[in-house]
Amino acid sequence: MKAMILAAGRGERMRPLTDTTPKPLLKVGGHSLIEYHLQRLSEAGISEVVINLSWLGEQIEKTLGTGKAYGMSIEYINEGKQALETGGGIFNALSLLGAEDFMVINGDVWTDFPLQQLPVFISGLAHLVLVDNPEHHPQGDFAITTTGHAISESTSKLTFSGIGVYSPKLFSSCNAGVFPLAPLLRGAMASQQVTAEYYAGHWSDVGTVERMHQLENYLQLQQR
Repeated sequence: MKAMILAAGRGERMRPLTDTTPKPLLKVGGHSLIEYHLQRLSEAGISEVVINLSWLGEQIEKTLGTGKAYGMSIEYINEGKQALETGGGIFNALSLLGAEDFMVINGDVWTDFPLQQLPVFISGLAHLVLVDNPEHHPQGDFAITTTGHAISESTSKLTFSGIGVYSPKLFSSCNAGVFPLAPLLRGAMASQQVTAEYYAGHWSDVGTVERMHQLENYLQLQQR
């Protein structure tokens, strides 16, 4: 299985830190966010990774190189000055990801989720990892039915972690350009083509400086 790390975002809420450093290269616990992903992908036996780039993307490519230091091969796809969002970014990289199901993880999250737990092949169009709702996102995104399917309408939703496995067929009706992933997922959920699992471990959306400091404190406690 190949994996993609979404790393093209501008990181507006992390300014001024992201004025000079792309968000995936911000360090917590002594390592950059994206390096944690590469380490866990390597542990999961994934050796081929695609990373999309936009804002200050050359720094990411210069830092990570070919991926040899992480025991893998990294390919980059630069979206230029205008990032294509989640859906557009994945669609733009399909030629590198191939014809089989592939994993995607957001470059600005931190989690101890064991990536090797994800299915290599999925029965539908997508498989998502859902987590407890953080304080900044209490409404959640999706819910899980008793049959293990994800649904978008529920009084009790969980938050999408930014970790998923996708079939290229999910994007079969898409055209190149800027578009989010969520509407595609909701459409596939309507025909029960999306499965999901719940993860109760640590997960953090490092979307603000405050949340980055919270993660730093957590990692320091874990190292004691």
